[in-house]
Amino acid sequence: MENVIPESEVLFELADLFKVFSDSTRLRILYAISEGEMNVQSIAETLGMEQSTISHQLRILRNNKLVRGRRDGKQIYYSLDDDHVKKIIEMGLDHVLE
Repeated sequence: MENVIPESEVLFELADLFKVFSDSTRLRILYAISEGEMNVQSIAETLGMEQSTISHQLRILRNNKLVRGRRDGKQIYYSLDDDHVKKIIEMGLDHVLE
């Protein structure tokens, strides 16, 4: 079977996805919520960071469909958008630790 190179537009989207993963703060957030939902305050406390920083990074992650939010009253609880996100992180970590 021949290796077919995806269309340029698809490759640009893939490159943009990897750019999102290139920030260690965003990776820390993804790890923090990988085991279950957390609100901004809980993520900030877990990571020892400011809530405003977490909110900014969560906006980027949401815009790139890596996390989703669930509103409960005034709080929004964030989780990974799907299992693909966790698999991408795990595969990257396996590669780095190899």
